Amino acid sequence: METKTIARAVILVAVGVAISPFTSIPIGIAKINPAQHVVNVLGAILLGPWWATGIALIIGILRNALGTGTLLAFPGGMIGAFLAGMAYRYSRNIYVGALGEIIGTGLLGAIVSALVVAPVLMGKSMALGALIIAFSGSTILGAILGLFGLKLLERAGLARLKPEKG
Repeated sequence: METKTIARAVILVAVGVAISPFTSIPIGIAKINPAQHVVNVLGAILLGPWWATGIALIIGILRNALGTGTLLAFPGGMIGAFLAGMAYRYSRNIYVGALGEIIGTGLLGAIVSALVVAPVLMGKSMALGALIIAFSGSTILGAILGLFGLKLLERAGLARLKPEKG
C-alpha cells in the first residue's frame, strides 16, 4: 500500500466524520448526510471502489458511535461508494462515477435499508418510497458537491483525474 493512498483515505474519513454533525438531517428513522456522498464520490474516483467502500464503512462506524448516524448509514454509504468506484473504473468518466453513487445509495442502498436493515437490525419499519426520496435527495446533492470538489482538486493540482474514454 502506498503511503499517499492511506493518507488520502484517512483525510476523507476525517472530513466525513468532522462535518457529519453539521450535515446530518433526521428524516424518520434515518439521518441523511450529504457530506457522506461527497466523500464517496471523492474516494471512489481518487482511490477506487474498495478504498471508497472501506472509507464509508469507517465513517459509518464513527458516525454511529458519535450519534450522528444510524445503521442505515452502512448500506447507504457503502453500496453507493462501491458502485461509484466501479462505474468510474469501467467508464473513466467522473459523471458516470457520480451516477453510480446516486444509483447505489439512492436506489439500492434505500432498498436494502428499508427491506433488511430497518426491520431486521433496528426493529423498525420505514416506507421504501420515503427512503428512496430521502436517500436520493441526499446523494444527488452530495454527488454534485463531490464533482465540484474533484474539479477544484484538479485545478489546484492536488488530483489528476484519468482521461475520459472517447
